[in-house]
Amino acid sequence: MSQKADYADDAQIDESLDDQPDDETIAETVANLEANGFEVAVVDSAADALEAVQSRVPAGASVMNGHSTTLEEIGFAEYLSESDHEWESLPDRIWSIDDDAERQAARREAQTADYFLGSVNAIAETGELVAADRSGSRIGAYPFAADNVVIVSGVNKIVDDLDAALDRLESVAYPLENERAKDAYGVESAVAKQLIFRQELEEGRTTVVLVRERLGY
Repeated sequence: MSQKADYADDAQIDESLDDQPDDETIAETVANLEANGFEVAVVDSAADALEAVQSRVPAGASVMNGHSTTLEEIGFAEYLSESDHEWESLPDRIWSIDDDAERQAARREAQTADYFLGSVNAIAETGELVAADRSGSRIGAYPFAADNVVIVSGVNKIVDDLDAALDRLESVAYPLENERAKDAYGVESAVAKQLIFRQELEEGRTTVVLVRERLGY
């Protein structure tokens, strides 16, 4: 399980875009996210975030997650694979497939899970979400494919506006993810596929769980 601290010493980041916002900023962000059609839950801790996720995913649902340091930090990735729950864990099924082509096809199919869990790289106070990926597997489900999306984020990812969110992606998230990718896969990462999630038009489809901790990148 990766942690942000594992890579922080090797990556040069803009610390000003990774600060803890004040309560007024969090409240304004929540109001703007809700105005843009996102459901929002604000919790105090990583443990509370895991409970918030557990309470939102019903028994019998198929569940997939994109790679997310935040999900690892709150314990969700381990919970999905190793704990006693009543969900269909799609990652477990995918990684049990030996054939590369079949496994890749299953990964694509999993984008249409009942619930897709992940995070983002930045949240604009003005109500937009920004995320990027090298392959697209982490963010492909967000716009449409999955029936429901749950995004978990530390409040340290909140920045002033969309321009600052794009800046955070390049100057905080990418350097850290690049170090992780080199360690995990032996290749550099890339901001190859980028998503600006401005609005959710389907009521109740996308929930943002904001954690009052410095989590993820």
